[in-house]
Amino acid sequence: MESGDKMYLWAKELFPITRSITGEGVRKTLKYIKDNILDGLHIHSVPTGYKAFDWEVPKEWSITEAYIENETGEKIVDFKNNNLHVLGYSTPVDKWVMLDELKNHLYSLPQQPDAIPYVTSYYKERWGFCLSDNQMKSLKPGKYHAVIKSNLKAGVLNYGELILPGESDKEVFLSTYICHPSMANNELSGPVVTSALAEWLMTLTNRYYTYRIVFIPETIGSIVYISKHLEHLKNNVVAGFNITCIGDDRCYSFLPSRRGDTIADKAALHALKYIDPQFKKYTWLQRGSDERQYCSPGVDLPVTTIMRSKYGTYPQYHTSLDNLDFISPYGLQGGYDAVKQAIKIVDTNCYPMVTTYCEPQMGKRGLYSTISQKGSGGDTRLMMNFISYCDGTKTVLEIAEMLDAPYNQLFDIFTLLLSKNIVKLKR
Repeated sequence: MESGDKMYLWAKELFPITRSITGEGVRKTLKYIKDNILDGLHIHSVPTGYKAFDWEVPKEWSITEAYIENETGEKIVDFKNNNLHVLGYSTPVDKWVMLDELKNHLYSLPQQPDAIPYVTSYYKERWGFCLSDNQMKSLKPGKYHAVIKSNLKAGVLNYGELILPGESDKEVFLSTYICHPSMANNELSGPVVTSALAEWLMTLTNRYYTYRIVFIPETIGSIVYISKHLEHLKNNVVAGFNITCIGDDRCYSFLPSRRGDTIADKAALHALKYIDPQFKKYTWLQRGSDERQYCSPGVDLPVTTIMRSKYGTYPQYHTSLDNLDFISPYGLQGGYDAVKQAIKIVDTNCYPMVTTYCEPQMGKRGLYSTISQKGSGGDTRLMMNFISYCDGTKTVLEIAEMLDAPYNQLFDIFTLLLSKNIVKLKR
């Protein structure tokens, strides 16, 4: 099975689960990933009330049933039909109300009349339902029975963590989130692409860096994780990628770290330039995902984001229209390939240094024609240009940018030269 098809299958199986920042849906999602993809995934629990900087882990939320029925007993809104129908973290309710009062607890999108919006209220207790604006407008005056069988109690926040040791203790950090209910690009694409990347990384026998991979609830999860590992992350992470909105096939997008000049930024930009020269480049001021926490002042991790259609830029975002039809195996494969290429650049990038003074004698090594005539040497021009910059002060990536050549092509040249003892590796 191709990687894109495999990731899409995972997304289909995870799609129905009701996820939030806490609760059984998160645990089911993490268990699926652990049981079916990443056996080494460790699932952690952080109790309600845990203080993480300026934040606190909220109560755990669970829900079993929710609906609105009219006076004839017809269920006109039913959580069983779509888990976006309930305001996330809604408190329980079971009462009859008049339409005017009910409307104070209803959420719709007049500009997208057929879409059910995704709405949450994590840190202020309220109850509510979400429905399409067309459905909202069809409600007739009268009494309605609003029922939400939910529970807010002291519990835990869960996250998953996988650490893959490398030759170096320095780390590459991958983060994605698992708190969204049934939406595909935001956010099942992130967890399934991250799972596939972790699966690939586990097959490598020559990882240079250690890989730290986390599956967390957005915002509160990243803040909690940072609070538990701040000094380690600051001292060890050399590059990081926040993986989100990476499953559709409409475009590629890039959002930089706050610094904008880290190896993660440079690797992502180089990878995207050769995958899709027309990729959309955003600025730090257009941030909106967990890079907000990872790059915040005092944390300052080198974390950047490669996406397909960026969150908040497509009309299906945070609605029921972000369904399995919005993503595709092709889109997931493309997102996976882009992040994989950026990771490969980070992991293999090094400072090549030529081992001789003046140009090495390439002919005796079978790397250059032994007959010199007009036009000879053209095929090896890129190789000789590469060697000319191998002074131990520039990385393969920096030389690739200087020569306007794909990193993969130059790394193949570097590997060949290394095998001939023409250059040596310097980290």
